Amino acid sequence: MTMKKRVAAFASCAIACAMVSAAMLAGCSKPAEEPVQDADVQAQGESVQLQIFAANSLSKALDEVQALYTEKHPEVTFADTQYKASGELVEMLKAGSAADIFISASKGKMDDAAAAGLVDEATTFDMFTNDLVMVTGESNADIPEGLTLEQAVSGDYTICVGDESVPAGNYACQALASVGAYSDASGKGGQFEGTIADKVVLDTSVGNVCKHAESGDVDIAFVYSSDVYRFGGVKVLSTIPAETHKNIVYPAALTADSAHAQEAQEFLDWAASDPAALSVWQKWGFELA
Repeated sequence: MTMKKRVAAFASCAIACAMVSAAMLAGCSKPAEEPVQDADVQAQGESVQLQIFAANSLSKALDEVQALYTEKHPEVTFADTQYKASGELVEMLKAGSAADIFISASKGKMDDAAAAGLVDEATTFDMFTNDLVMVTGESNADIPEGLTLEQAVSGDYTICVGDESVPAGNYACQALASVGAYSDASGKGGQFEGTIADKVVLDTSVGNVCKHAESGDVDIAFVYSSDVYRFGGVKVLSTIPAETHKNIVYPAALTADSAHAQEAQEFLDWAASDPAALSVWQKWGFELA
């Protein structure tokens, strides 16, 4: 082989080797790019668990709404939602319990939380409205439907209301004060008077109040209209006139120390506007404020 041919053969071999090396490098570079893309996707879909503190009366409805939200947003789940009297929830927050959202059954309890710096006041809004009703056991035929407040405090009936930590109890006492059966028009700090002074049973949750009427322990209980849907076993005797008590609203807010403020706000926005969520609230007797 001549020198010229040897040089040409060497050059051809070098070019071929270079091409093979380039192809191998190109093939090796692809796997390095894919994990970066996967990491971005994982970051965008990172799972979040929200903790909600909510008034007792919301339990059935809110559980259903949360499940519906997780179906639509699988990256968001909910911790064991704490359903208690609104005043008790405020005390839990004061004691350091962590939450992302607080939904109260009264403005007063939300104001208490705001005064203690427990909620982000800029996020507070009225979420629901409700009615106060008098109920009795479903099978009780001895008390007439359409019962008035004046008749309820005649002394002929035993009564159950929530204690001072229960907003429904505060509203009930305001209504009773309007007919002279409770000594403080604010619905707190007073005493039951007149013919019902020794006929009132107090309990620590509106659910327990409802159960007293269902079981027949008392003749009449003062509860929210939504509790009739939630518990059953009772029937409505009458709706308490709205002018006898403060407006019943459920304010909601993000907590001041929420670890997931953006996701919590997105949930509240959805819960107050999505047609599927609205259908659930209505089914359980709540109206969006």
